[in-house]
Amino acid sequence: MKNFGLGLLLVLFAACGENLLKEEKVSIVYNTTRVSANSDVFNSQFSLFLNSYFNLKDAFIKEQINAIDAAADSVSKLSKAIPLKELKADSTQKTAQILIESIKAELIGLKGETDIEEKRKAFQMLGEQLLVLIQTVQYDRQIIYNQYCPMAMDNNGATWLSNKAEIQNPYLPKTMLECGEVKDTLNYFVK
Repeated sequence: MKNFGLGLLLVLFAACGENLLKEEKVSIVYNTTRVSANSDVFNSQFSLFLNSYFNLKDAFIKEQINAIDAAADSVSKLSKAIPLKELKADSTQKTAQILIESIKAELIGLKGETDIEEKRKAFQMLGEQLLVLIQTVQYDRQIIYNQYCPMAMDNNGATWLSNKAEIQNPYLPKTMLECGEVKDTLNYFVK
C-alpha cells in the first residue's frame, strides 16, 4: 500500500509540474507578443545596444582587454544609433539623451584606461547609468537583471546588468565568479 501511495504521489507531482511548464510557456508567449510601449524601430535598436553591453560584461568576465575595448566601441557606436525621436514623451527623450551622453563619456573613459581594474570602475558607472536609461525608456522586450556583489570594488560593492538570472561576476571572475545576487528584475512586460 505504501508503494501505491508513493507512486500516486509521484504521478501527481509529475502532472502538476507538467501543467506548470505549460503555463510558463503560455506566459512567455504572451509577454513577447504583446504590444510594446515603444516603437519596433526603437526596440530593435535598443536591443542591439543592450546586447553589446552584455558582450562587454562577458569580456570583463573573460578578462580580455582587447575584447573589452572592442565591446566598448560597439556599445558606443550603438548608443549613437538609438532613435530617441521614437520615444513618445519629449521629457523621456530629453532624459534619455542626457543619459546616453553620459554613457558615451563613460565609455571614452573606459577605453582610455589601461588597467583592467580602472576599466571595471568605468564599467560600474556605465551600468548604473544604463539602469536608469532602461527605467526611463521602460524597455519592454527583455527581462534584465540588476545584479550586485558586496565583495566587488574592494568590498564596497558593485552592480552590473545581465540578461540572465545566473550570476557571473564581471568584477571578480577568477576568484568569485558566482558571488552576487539579483538585486532587482527589470520586467516592463507586465505593465
